[in-house]
Amino acid sequence: MDVIEVEVFNKFFASIAEEMGIILTRSSFSSNIKERRDFSCAIFDAGGDLVAQAAHIPVHLGAMPKTMRHVLDSYSLAPGDVVIVNDPFHGGSHLPDITLVEAVCDTSGKPLFYAMNRAHHADVGGRNPGSMGFVTDIADEGLLIPPTLLACRGEINRSFLDGFLAGVRNPEERKGDLRAQLAALKRGKTRLLELHDKYGCKHVTAIIAQMKDYAERLMRATIAALPDGTYRFRDFLDNDGLTKKKLPIRVELTIDHDEAVADFSRSADQVGSPLNTVESVVTSATIYVFQCLMGEGFPINQGSYRPIRIITRPGSLLNALPPAPVAAGNVETSQRIVDTLFGALAQASPEKIPAASCGSMNNIAIGGIDNRTGRQYTYYETIGGGMGARPNSPGISAIHTHMTNTMNTPVEALEHSYPLMIEKYAIRSGSGGEGKEQGGDGIIRSYRFLSTGQVSLLTERRALPPYGLQGGSSGRKGENLLIRRGKTHKIAGKTNLAAKPGDRLVIKTPGGGGWGRPR
Repeated sequence: MDVIEVEVFNKFFASIAEEMGIILTRSSFSSNIKERRDFSCAIFDAGGDLVAQAAHIPVHLGAMPKTMRHVLDSYSLAPGDVVIVNDPFHGGSHLPDITLVEAVCDTSGKPLFYAMNRAHHADVGGRNPGSMGFVTDIADEGLLIPPTLLACRGEINRSFLDGFLAGVRNPEERKGDLRAQLAALKRGKTRLLELHDKYGCKHVTAIIAQMKDYAERLMRATIAALPDGTYRFRDFLDNDGLTKKKLPIRVELTIDHDEAVADFSRSADQVGSPLNTVESVVTSATIYVFQCLMGEGFPINQGSYRPIRIITRPGSLLNALPPAPVAAGNVETSQRIVDTLFGALAQASPEKIPAASCGSMNNIAIGGIDNRTGRQYTYYETIGGGMGARPNSPGISAIHTHMTNTMNTPVEALEHSYPLMIEKYAIRSGSGGEGKEQGGDGIIRSYRFLSTGQVSLLTERRALPPYGLQGGSSGRKGENLLIRRGKTHKIAGKTNLAAKPGDRLVIKTPGGGGWGRPR
């Protein structure tokens, strides 16, 4: 095997996925996709194996191979066919994450590759604007789409599209974002066919097989560098939002030479709130952690998955069964899975593993009628926090960490598009944990409402702080405040509320844990 050629082709494929992302950014309508870049793109081979992905959202990317399997189990795609799906129980994550898949075929109609993208839509219906509310049934979270043909032989499935748009808020924005996803697939298809035509099917197929084998060897070498043994760790979610009882996530991580088994079967049972998650998200979080150990610049494809086995228990918090709501499992529970795995790995390799980061995506969804235009609006964003301190350097302040890789919504874009004013956007000084290396500080973001609005919050680390390691102290817990008529009210981490003009909502995000005993 020519390693240099394999690495060159890996960069070819990854650059195609990156270019798909650029098209999606430039042509999308919603601020969540255009500004925050809450989307991911990937390339799969004719057999449905992951070939390459762009450096987009970890919680999306690790789940995509399961989505691909379910799509291929449902359809034999012909040229011009595009499948749409958001079903969490069929390889998805949560309902706002809508995935499109298109086959890239040769002149005979035989699939050579599959192009895929997944984008978080600002609303997919349901009880609460933004489809990220605190509910007890997935039917209240929005429209659930099993693998369905959005386009057949190049013709849009109008019956499906009209039905979908009738069930969501801001249908024009949803339509525009779907068109952007289609445009991204088209660019991916063009580039993949150019690559295929230039190098030929036989050579490209052989290189892809070598890319997967190479990635597998690198992952095996990464695992083999860890001491053999079984490492156990337990962390908690604050609560399910219905009671104050904390929810344990337990992992038993076994390292056996060059293979790893992550057993989460002793975690909490599934709950009646959106903290539940599905197997595909557990896969995303686990693969992400081991990819962090590999470091940057290494190929990530289906071969990376081969040495890692993941065990969950059906009916548990980490393998919920329908009709369990799952909106927060993708954004909050996924973060705690990462914290739990890093806690276990800190026992195996203490010199490499950082303290816990913010541990929450600090989700906020707002919707209502914009009194400036008389039109309905929906807005969604996540807010960063403090990074956990690392063994040889402090944590970074005010940054998205781990399973999220999105950007902030610029204040100018937010205030232009929505009846909101950002009164404060600042680093939350002193919120990082102390230690030999200091944890990063969180963020303070304060919204003033110019119209009435319905607000949904899904946030974590409001009761239990991000842990420090090796003698470092915990980061500060987050805090959510509503200021109305001069009075400040502390509000729950997971809640729905009605805001009035003049109300201020203040989100204080957690800091990262410290690492090492203070000097």
